[in-house]
Amino acid sequence: MKLRLFGLLLSLPCWMQAQHVQYSEPESQDSRKTDFQIIGRVSGNILIYKSNHNEKAISVYTPDMKLVKRVPIEYMADRIVNVDFIQFTDSFYLICEYTKKNIDYLVALKMDGMAREFGNPIELDTTAINASASGKIYTLVVSDDKQYVMALKINTKNPRSYIFTSFLFNKEFDLLDRHRMFMDVHEHMDMFTNFELDNEGQLVFTRFARSNSGEYISHISLITKAPQADTFAIRDIGANDHVLDEMKIKIDNTNKRYLISAFYYKQRKGNIEGLYTMVWDKTTDSRLKETLTLFNDELRNLAKSSESNDKMAFNDYFIKNLIVRKDGGYLVLSESEFITSRGSTFSRSDYMYGPSYPMGYYSPYYNSYSPYYPYGSTGVMNRYNAENILVLSFDKNSNLEWTNVVPKSQFDDDTNMQISYKTMNTGGELHFLYNQYDRKTLLLTDQSISPDGKITRYPTMHNLDKGFEFLPRYAKQITGNQIVIPCLYRNYLCFAKIDF
Repeated sequence: MKLRLFGLLLSLPCWMQAQHVQYSEPESQDSRKTDFQIIGRVSGNILIYKSNHNEKAISVYTPDMKLVKRVPIEYMADRIVNVDFIQFTDSFYLICEYTKKNIDYLVALKMDGMAREFGNPIELDTTAINASASGKIYTLVVSDDKQYVMALKINTKNPRSYIFTSFLFNKEFDLLDRHRMFMDVHEHMDMFTNFELDNEGQLVFTRFARSNSGEYISHISLITKAPQADTFAIRDIGANDHVLDEMKIKIDNTNKRYLISAFYYKQRKGNIEGLYTMVWDKTTDSRLKETLTLFNDELRNLAKSSESNDKMAFNDYFIKNLIVRKDGGYLVLSESEFITSRGSTFSRSDYMYGPSYPMGYYSPYYNSYSPYYPYGSTGVMNRYNAENILVLSFDKNSNLEWTNVVPKSQFDDDTNMQISYKTMNTGGELHFLYNQYDRKTLLLTDQSISPDGKITRYPTMHNLDKGFEFLPRYAKQITGNQIVIPCLYRNYLCFAKIDF
């Protein structure tokens, strides 16, 4: 039963025997400045979208990472604002937002495993914009089972009342409902966590206001919009006046529950004391469980980074992911991240509420995002640090089962592209892949955690080809035992597929 912890019923391969790495050849157009998205495996091929200024293309690779062809995206490629992808076994959708003559268009193009379009483009919506407007308008939300897709746009011209327009589609992009809704907000204070769509087509997110100092949040509301509903259902969840920050929400579709989690303080401007969790039951539309998990001295000593003491051990931690289990239990993953600089100082709020919102929050006033420089430019030399990973396991009643820390220490100057980690779920273990220096050489490293919390450190992958610098934080798992990781080779962007 424990092998079901991470949701995949796969036998565990031995890393030392089965790990196999294959690289793509660098393409002359692609450099470290190339924007990309790993689409996934479609009809046996591995597809990757790339953007270089006005040149947009999809590279099609064989399973052993040999380039089949590079397919230019000619559909308004010079005016593309944003692209998203929804991948299926034998096809995928490219959802493209582009501008033309002061009109912003959102269209969906269906493609096959060779990146060939079939069928006509589907126009999803249009919006009139000012000539000076920039940045994307639409947010795309997809249910876990990919049966529902929602496009969401927010008009914020009135700082006290936002206008939300939602478009709910099925997986073939047939429109199921469209609604225009108003929401009263606190002027220039309200923010939203990640938008989620459950497997019944219901939109879920939380709204909160932050203090003037940006150091804590308040006025927390759980907001849902059911299919066909023409208004939001807004519930003040309050968190019982606990001082919270960095809130995350996750849908448990199997048990029809919504999980909300955040670190908490005992007092404002204090140190992080533990984890706040609230479980909302969709069926009864009520708060099912609210829990405070206090971090003890033993865990603090284990989790603290090189720059902190026991009391401040968790002040640099940020929740990265919530993983739900079929039995209603869940894992909370968080990582220590901080910036050191000679020219300026940073607080926790700089990471969460800076112009790029790297921790996953949504603000209607900022929508820029850079895959390599998510904290923005400050004009000084910054060192980005990513250290230990905290893993907390809870049962279905939010009782703490076990805790553990994946130890690591990483840094990079002026960019965070090579630090942090990616998880790889092989069924019996959850692997953490990250870069680590070994005798002045940066190598891809693997540590895993078992369903009962045991950490295994696998031998460093010394069989990797020299000269490749991995970017694991941007990797994507494409099958139950395969992951594609972007890497740099002599300043060129390429990709490595690793089989477990």
